[in-house]
Amino acid sequence: MDPEHDENPWKPGTPRLHLVRLALAWIASAIALLIAAWIVPGADIEGFGAAMLIAAAIAILNALLPPLIAALRLPYMVATGFLLVLLLDALVLMATADAIEESLAIDGLLPALGVSLLATAFSTGLSVVIGLDDDAYTLRVARRAARRSGPVTETDVPGVLFLEIDGLALPVLRRAIASGHAPTLGRWLADGTHELTPWETDLSSQTGAAQTGILFGDNGNIPAFRWVEKATGRVMSCSSPQDLVEIEAEHSGPFNLLADGGTSRGNLVSGGAERAILTASRVADEKRANPGYRAFLANGSNVTRTFVLFVWEIALELIAATRQRRRDILPRGHRTGIYPLLRGGMCVFVRDLVIFSVLQDLFRGVPAVYATFASYDEVAHHSGLERPDTLEALRKLDQRFAMVERATAYAPRPYHLVVLSDHGQTQGATFKQRNGYGLDELVERSLSRGSVQLVGGGDENQTGTQRALDEATGRQEHTEERDAAGEADASAVVLGSGNLGLVYLMEEPRRMTREEIEARHPELLPALTGHPHVGFVMVGSETDGPVVLGAGGSHRLRDGAVEGEDPLAGFSPNAPHHLRRTDGFARVPDILVNSFYDPVLHEGCAFEELISFHGGMGGEQTQPFILHPVELRAPAEPLVGAEAVNRLLLSWRADREPPLTLPQAPAQPVADPPRAPHAPGSPS
Repeated sequence: MDPEHDENPWKPGTPRLHLVRLALAWIASAIALLIAAWIVPGADIEGFGAAMLIAAAIAILNALLPPLIAALRLPYMVATGFLLVLLLDALVLMATADAIEESLAIDGLLPALGVSLLATAFSTGLSVVIGLDDDAYTLRVARRAARRSGPVTETDVPGVLFLEIDGLALPVLRRAIASGHAPTLGRWLADGTHELTPWETDLSSQTGAAQTGILFGDNGNIPAFRWVEKATGRVMSCSSPQDLVEIEAEHSGPFNLLADGGTSRGNLVSGGAERAILTASRVADEKRANPGYRAFLANGSNVTRTFVLFVWEIALELIAATRQRRRDILPRGHRTGIYPLLRGGMCVFVRDLVIFSVLQDLFRGVPAVYATFASYDEVAHHSGLERPDTLEALRKLDQRFAMVERATAYAPRPYHLVVLSDHGQTQGATFKQRNGYGLDELVERSLSRGSVQLVGGGDENQTGTQRALDEATGRQEHTEERDAAGEADASAVVLGSGNLGLVYLMEEPRRMTREEIEARHPELLPALTGHPHVGFVMVGSETDGPVVLGAGGSHRLRDGAVEGEDPLAGFSPNAPHHLRRTDGFARVPDILVNSFYDPVLHEGCAFEELISFHGGMGGEQTQPFILHPVELRAPAEPLVGAEAVNRLLLSWRADREPPLTLPQAPAQPVADPPRAPHAPGSPS
């Protein structure tokens, strides 16, 4: 890991503007202005020559004025800055009209805003048609904004840029590369600069547990995306900023990945970062003046372009949803209501804000950056694992990574580019779609008495990063289900975390044993284990310790003894290890439920309304990856669990002391040795 500083000193270049491309961009802008003025009432441009003059004037003013707004220290910077730059674009057009009255007529602010937005839309389309993909201007603006936002670290000690693609499984990535939907990542592999290392998630295969483990090196006692504190009846959630503050305090320690000058961009937790934007656990940062958005706002065209692409993404969602319904593609998720707006926000607004904050970090020479991009995960939840619009979201993200790659050549220090995922996804119709009722209803009708309260549901991107975005824009924070069990006076609380279900029986403030459950609710465990869409359940026994139950047998985790058919046979060989670990959590539910998994159709089912899901075990949801430079070596032993990934990533930071050795691999990293099945009732 020691760079040869004396022999190979780092010499960053300068992004160069190509005159031919600038000329083509100028012409495209002029044509777009003509079309926009022709469409918008109250606007008129006299000829192509006037349009060229106006395009030049707007370009000059946009190069000078937006950086001034970006330099302001405003509260709710992303919202106030975005609106100010959007307004500025219209005012620039009006000022140009006043200066050259004979060539341009704009009848007020609204026509000016309409021309600005439509011209950006047409200019973006024309640029794609004529192949104007030169990012040099964007990189120059980002570098200039970075130098104005604080000190720049110039060194030849490599920094590390961690780019997380939320929810992308290794097998899906391989197929996407083969189909041409990830050309940048494919090129890195083909050129031999990078290699792929697989890793296996913990049982709670979701971003809350994964990122806490990766960024803090400790994700113990997080059984799912949301859980119940039985002693108080409080619901904790990895989407709640207040709860995430507690999670950070509980897990922060010597393995914080982003300590010593790192930055957090678009994550659920901060990893001890010095600076953060759109990080759910650090929403307080969004209420203050936040220089992290400066690179985005300093380029005036970003605001109008982002707004146009946001509207276009909504149109793409409506078209894709209509196509799915018309062709009767199954499984099919719910894609109505405000979801198109949320998709547009995650796939355009959040993605590009994070990209530009990463560019600013690079040009400041930040030693370590961890940025999450949730657009693929967001679309997959509702569209499907590898549907055309899902892979298109991945392609657009891959395209942004190419711009980041180019930016590293102009950074004040060399950078290692690492792309990784926190988990994968598995596809299938939901439990409710298959049965007409939910897990909560199955539990309620199987209780001897009492009612059930269903808590949560919905994907983590709409609740985690979305909350940080709400804070960044000054919107009121979402209402939390803080005490759902107490308010409903429920006998049980059922929570869904993908295909992982958690059943808390609120009769006792502690975890109830298998024997107690069978005595008080004799129909409950048979109803769950005998259901065709339940793979297994885990309970704690007074005599046998943690036991996994299935329709045809049981698996005692303490010693691996199996009676009848092993309920874990169709899952990961490390399933016993993951379940033993979760059983040791103080927050483990009374009954842990995992859906079935069909290895032929590669299907399971979520206990919430997401057709591509993660959270439990079964299929590709537990198969994330790390795509890293070949000089950053991976360990020879398998990487099992997010804490092992943390130690590996820490070892790649050249500016930090090497961490301790990797956490120990599971005691049984391969399948348990076969045992003769026990006859029912025989001693184990």
